[in-house]
Amino acid sequence: MSSECWTSIGNLEDIPVAGARVVLSPGCRIAVFRTEDNQIFALEDRCPHRKGPISQGIVHGKKVTCPLHNLVINLTDGEASEDGCVPVCTISARIGESGEVLLNIEDIRARVETSAG
Repeated sequence: MSSECWTSIGNLEDIPVAGARVVLSPGCRIAVFRTEDNQIFALEDRCPHRKGPISQGIVHGKKVTCPLHNLVINLTDGEASEDGCVPVCTISARIGESGEVLLNIEDIRARVETSAG
C-alpha cells in the first residue's frame, strides 16, 4: 500500500502494554490494541454480541475479552469465540519507523461506508 493510505494516531508508548486506546473517526470508534509483545491491532470498538466497548476488555495474547459478557475476540481477524457471532471489523495497523502507530485510512473509509449503507 502507498504511504498516503496511512495516518498516524500517536506513538506506541501512548497505548498501554496489554491495553487499548480509542480513536474517534467519523462514523465509528476504533479500538487500537497493544499486545504484551508490542504488536498493534485495530478493530471497531463494538462487541458483535451486545455492542459493548471492547476497548475496555482484557487483552491476553492476541485476543481481547469483552468486558460485558466475556466473549473472546481474536485481534488478528476479529473472529469471536462464540458460534454465530459476526466478526468485528478490523482495520489495518502497523508501527512506523519512528515508533508511531499508523492506521489504514482506506480500511476506515470502507468501514464507515459499510455502516452508512
